[in-house]
Amino acid sequence: MSKHVLPHEIQEHPTGYSGPNLTPVGLELLPRELGEGVVALMANVPPKDNNGVVFGERAALVVDAGITPTVGRRIRGHARELSPVAPKFLVNTTYHGDHTFGNLAFDDLTIVTSRANREFMDDLDREKRDRTDNMYGDEHLFEAFDAWRGPDVVFDSHTEIDLGGRTVELHHFGAGNGPGDTIVYVPSARTAWTGNYLCGAGSPHMLLQAGPTPYLESLRGMREALPELETIVPGHGPIGDGPRAVAALIEYLERLRDEVTAAFDAGYDVEETYRRCTDPWADGLDAEIAAALAEYEAPTQAVHSGFQRLARDLHRLNILTTYRVCEQLAA
Repeated sequence: MSKHVLPHEIQEHPTGYSGPNLTPVGLELLPRELGEGVVALMANVPPKDNNGVVFGERAALVVDAGITPTVGRRIRGHARELSPVAPKFLVNTTYHGDHTFGNLAFDDLTIVTSRANREFMDDLDREKRDRTDNMYGDEHLFEAFDAWRGPDVVFDSHTEIDLGGRTVELHHFGAGNGPGDTIVYVPSARTAWTGNYLCGAGSPHMLLQAGPTPYLESLRGMREALPELETIVPGHGPIGDGPRAVAALIEYLERLRDEVTAAFDAGYDVEETYRRCTDPWADGLDAEIAAALAEYEAPTQAVHSGFQRLARDLHRLNILTTYRVCEQLAA
């Protein structure tokens, strides 16, 4: 594993940090058609998990499985209602439990993900602990299952699934949010489900294992490989413009890398590094993301302020992760 990638998800958090609220309590998934046979399942309140269904003439494919088997069964129910053909495939965009604990509800489907994701699906107890803070008191829901359904098929960089008249491309461009981020691209709709790897421009991002350098390399690879991409459905938050999202994240990561590296090289500690790094969300949210959040049924002000607070917390976590990678490289 590259020295730019931490061996496991960072457990250290900045003072006062609050991670995303992913509890399924109150979660509703709202269908949004993005093309023929291409439907996003959007969480009613961000940043809870989004999902998706893609179907062709012979089979349907589900994107991500939810944070518990109960949520997984609800996602599967949506897939049956939305598709005239039965689901046969499930793709995990990441190994994280909020995307994979629901795999148990898809026991008869072929589950596909990147090889790197499968390698990290090796310790259920650790993964439950890693997701506990995101449950905000509802971690007792994890007690309902004691198994983790892993993938049946893995790939290294690219594979395709033919659903009958509609092809789905799966890509792994390298480390990003974690080491195994998997992109689900539907060429007919020019749409990609991007999991934790890429959010809409102006949304908060999260470096949990990889530093900015490998993330930048993989984003440039994605931009080159998917020149016709128009729309992204992130794992969390509103649907966004694909090219703008890639450009915005590259700009953010370049600045993050340069500012943290400069502070580290100058001998500043983490707390001083927080103060010296640019906070893109100090003055509010990007206009595009603010407009997208206003479309949610939840009270706009509550969603807006919560998203801005989350963005600033994740930014400090990204600074911390980058700083720890600098220490690792200097060792």
